[in-house]
Amino acid sequence: MRKIVLVAAAAGAALTLAACGETASEDATDAMEEVSADAEANMEAMEETADEAVADAEASMDEATDAVEEMADDAEATMEEEAAE
Repeated sequence: MRKIVLVAAAAGAALTLAACGETASEDATDAMEEVSADAEANMEAMEETADEAVADAEASMDEATDAVEEMADDAEATMEEEAAE
């Protein structure tokens, strides 16, 4: 009789743990999906920011190149004027 009660109690405990395990697994799966979605959104935002930074750097380099070329042209003209005198 005791064995039957113990087996019944053990079976009830096993069912309870199994039910909790499924809920915990579902919760963990949901949490992982949310984290994955957040990570993907963050990666997309970082990519956009990096693309913008690269575009800004390219524009700055173009402006600097133009300024250096203009200064070189001015220096060349000055040297030619001085050589002609």
